[in-house]
Amino acid sequence: MNDSLPADLNAILTNTPELSGAYLVGGCVRDWLLGEAVKDYDVEVFGLDYETLAKALARWGKVDLVGRSFGVIKLTTPDRNTYDFSIPRRDSKSGIGHKGFAVTFDPNLRLEEAAARRDFTINSIMYDPRERRLIDPFRGEADLRARILRHTSSAFPEDPLRVLRGMQFAARFDLAAANETIDLSRSTKATYPELAKERVREEWFKWAEKSRKPSRGLEFLAATEWIEHFPELNAIMGVPQDPEWHPEGDVFVHTAHCCDAMASLDDWKKSDAETRIVYMLAVLTHDFGKAVKTVEAAKRGEMRIVSPGHEEASGSLAGTFLERINTPNSIRERVIPLVVNHMAHFQQVSDRAVRRLAKRLAPENISGLVTLMTADSFGRPPLPREVPESVRLIAEKAEELAVREEPPTAILLGRHLLERGFQPGKELGRVLNAAYEAQLAGEFFDLEGALTWVKNAAEINKR
Repeated sequence: MNDSLPADLNAILTNTPELSGAYLVGGCVRDWLLGEAVKDYDVEVFGLDYETLAKALARWGKVDLVGRSFGVIKLTTPDRNTYDFSIPRRDSKSGIGHKGFAVTFDPNLRLEEAAARRDFTINSIMYDPRERRLIDPFRGEADLRARILRHTSSAFPEDPLRVLRGMQFAARFDLAAANETIDLSRSTKATYPELAKERVREEWFKWAEKSRKPSRGLEFLAATEWIEHFPELNAIMGVPQDPEWHPEGDVFVHTAHCCDAMASLDDWKKSDAETRIVYMLAVLTHDFGKAVKTVEAAKRGEMRIVSPGHEEASGSLAGTFLERINTPNSIRERVIPLVVNHMAHFQQVSDRAVRRLAKRLAPENISGLVTLMTADSFGRPPLPREVPESVRLIAEKAEELAVREEPPTAILLGRHLLERGFQPGKELGRVLNAAYEAQLAGEFFDLEGALTWVKNAAEINKR
């Protein structure tokens, strides 16, 4: 691992005599073993008190003591890299929730005791930069190779947040949870109310942004029964679908496949973090409405399973779910239009329809909708992964009309009407809104045409 360390960190760890008890810990070791890019390096230092560690680190750059209450020191080097150094601590349960711990610092804590504080074995692995070896008392490397998510110690239930961390770790690293970890997590189900909504959101957002196989996280929630804390998601378990159209199984199974499909798409992988969250939450919630809209009805002379109107219902339930996990409005406003319009490709594809679709989706766009529709279509194995022709037609028409990324800009503006004698007020707004709708319908394409439309509309209203 030394060879992959940033040069300044390697120099600090190998050329600072006081750091003879320093070890790389946590996610940086895990990610290095997985061959993934390491973004954050955490160092735990044994045998030193906080003040002595701060003095030793000050020789290498700017020291920030904002984490004193947790025994953490942030070091920013001249290379503008920031690293977290901490001293070992003992945590004892003193109250409810993930913050209900009494923290005491113990520089002389044994390595195995320090590793036991970690939530899962894959996060309990240490690396000794002096001897260039792993310290792995809980066999985390073996679990990582076997793709197993296993809790580190019997202290796991003390922090209920660890179950939701397990959800996103299972999804991010394609892990199957050990049976004993599932059982222990299930036993903590009643502690969910102790969690702050902000922390719940953080774990869901990590699942949505970073998942390699999102279905692993959903399966973990179902197996531990923590899915019951998210009733909109829990409700789609066991909801039947038409086997000809959905041979993969019920709505929950379909949703899990769709989420995995989303994580495989280049459009998702190449997007910024917020957009990945938006797309993944949209595909997670797109069929929530089937739980309340699915019926058996006669169709083409035979009884079929159908879910008429589930798009609108899904939008409403998606909103409830997103509020439940404390999702910011900026993301909710993008997710819900995607959910409500995810069946738009079954409608006629015309200039007018696509322009109106672009407007309905705002502040999201047709590009995002096409990504969602693609993931939805791919989530029906063993049917082939094919983009439906109707989805391609929408994408092509949106490209042709230059509305793939945003709705059409209004041609007629308030200043145009004010210059022609209109007075500010509700009537001005009404005319502008009507003109924009006419523009979307293709009734005019330039300012001259817009003004003519306003004139003609006024004459019609006089009759």
